Amino acid sequence: MATVALTILKNHKKKDGTYNVKIRISHKGRSVFLRTYYFLSGNQLSSDRHITDASVYKHFEPRLRKYRAAIGQLSSTLDFYTVEDLKNALIDLDQDVDFIKFGKEYIENLLENGRKGSARTLKTVIFSLIDYFEREKVSALEITERKLMEYEKYLRKERVITRLNKEKLITRTVAGMQDGGIHNHMRDLRILFKAAMKHFNNPQLEDIKIPHCPFDNYKIIDSPVTKKRNLKIEQIKLISESKVEPNSTSELGRDLFLLSFYLCGMNAADIYHLKPENIVDGRVEYNRLKTQSRRKDRAFISIKIIDEALPILKKYIGKLSKRYTNSENLDRAINRGLKEISRNIEKLPEITFYWARHSFGNIARNKCRKSKDDVALALNHVDNYHKTVDIYLDKDWTIVDEVQEAVVSLL
Repeated sequence: MATVALTILKNHKKKDGTYNVKIRISHKGRSVFLRTYYFLSGNQLSSDRHITDASVYKHFEPRLRKYRAAIGQLSSTLDFYTVEDLKNALIDLDQDVDFIKFGKEYIENLLENGRKGSARTLKTVIFSLIDYFEREKVSALEITERKLMEYEKYLRKERVITRLNKEKLITRTVAGMQDGGIHNHMRDLRILFKAAMKHFNNPQLEDIKIPHCPFDNYKIIDSPVTKKRNLKIEQIKLISESKVEPNSTSELGRDLFLLSFYLCGMNAADIYHLKPENIVDGRVEYNRLKTQSRRKDRAFISIKIIDEALPILKKYIGKLSKRYTNSENLDRAINRGLKEISRNIEKLPEITFYWARHSFGNIARNKCRKSKDDVALALNHVDNYHKTVDIYLDKDWTIVDEVQEAVVSLL
């Protein structure tokens, strides 16, 4: 059985007469030693160089207890370890958490699971932390309540940032964040910090690398009331009747805004990835990319292809990926087109693509008087309140058809 204990190596006396406290790791008849930052003088040692200062044992007891617990966890595989392997395993227990490194690995995992939106927002957090600390390595223990307050002040100020864009470093000035941006940014940082605590803290081994969460005392500012992104049916009609140049971003913006509205608020990312095989018996069937990795039903939905949507769908399906390298670029192009349309229509506010989804849901509920449950089904939202009931119920897509028909008929 492997053992750990404090020891003094008698032939390691320093010039000032002190001895370094070592941790001896013994396994399979061999011993190796871990150096510590503790040095003892003669009055803390017996004549044969044994430690007599009780405070030294008290100081190291939590660390030795952690090592012994870790060795206990290895009991079934300990015979496969050399004493050097065991030493390296115990050293790993003492390594500080590089929060930036963890954050980048966490983001890569999100990308591998198709959660591009979450990865994008957390990447912003990591880059901002690097800017703030002015280094690529930040200990999780440095992120304290006081540091969070200082970081918030930093985010509220105008600042210059440098980012890599298409293999070129681009420097630009960004405005300070307002309350809404601060709320979202700090919320995302809290998500990442708690994920790090869950990953690195192992209570069973008494291995707590991140002992405190700074967000327990730091209060994230409340999010301001979101500006409503709802259009009246008359305004959507103006968009549908707008005159645009063929093959322009305005045409793209108008067409895909209407397609989203006709297909119950379909997201740009889902439109981008649509293929002919998603068309089944006159319906669009797909898994909503934003939430499919977080739902047991893979966020599947089936929507009827109504007459108004069919020509737009034929025009763009399977072709958008040839024009745009990813759905984010498509989204930007759509919004440029919609901005142009907004400028040309006096009765229209400056809109973005997501207004189509908001407007569909708002009209379905407030104008067509559809129930919130039916609207949620049409928007492909998860129903946390009725999760247990949903186990027993099949999805009835005719409910979605009825919501869709009620809304589109108003046009």
